[in-house]
Amino acid sequence: MMPATSHGKIVAGKKLFFVMATEHEFGFELRKQIKPLITGVGPVEAAVATSAALGAMAAEGHLPDVVVSLGSAGSRSLEHAHVYQIGRVSYRDMDATAIGFDKGKTPFLDLPIEIQLDHRIPDIPVASISTGANIVTGDAYDAISTDMVDMESFAVLRAADRFNVPIIGLRGISDGRGDVTGLSDWTEYLHIIDQKLAEALERLFNTLEDGVLLLE
Repeated sequence: MMPATSHGKIVAGKKLFFVMATEHEFGFELRKQIKPLITGVGPVEAAVATSAALGAMAAEGHLPDVVVSLGSAGSRSLEHAHVYQIGRVSYRDMDATAIGFDKGKTPFLDLPIEIQLDHRIPDIPVASISTGANIVTGDAYDAISTDMVDMESFAVLRAADRFNVPIIGLRGISDGRGDVTGLSDWTEYLHIIDQKLAEALERLFNTLEDGVLLLE
């Protein structure tokens, strides 16, 4: 059984481990349900924190059945303040085209440019996401083919994959319609996203209890 300090929860006999980037995204409604690992912002911080936590759990013999990655994302095309589950994730910072690799392809790593997540929560729309170390705004969206952008999902996925643990990703759209010019452009909808992420978690818990979603 996962200890209380491991940021986990057991639902229908399955151990869930929750990860978020910042306290800004961890609002009142989510605090009623979970106590996530707060990794810090960006792919490096997310990879380091998630890997360290999973490594410690592996050493004690209680890895989770799934990592649930929660937070916000930017999008120019999706509806703002709505929650989407991640269907495919890519790493927009990787660019080894100078030595013959397609953009987004990590050299010598046997993974596709876009990695599909296998588990689906019913009735939550699915979208693709691109992870990178920059906040995407304005014309920068022209170079991105995914539905959403964030700074942590690919890193969390790779850390979890190192321990053979699948992930489920849930993102609320916080910005992207206009240029991001300051912190408030990101935080404006976070209280609404908090509520909708909490509702999405309830749906996840219910589908596990009902046996609709199987984590194998």
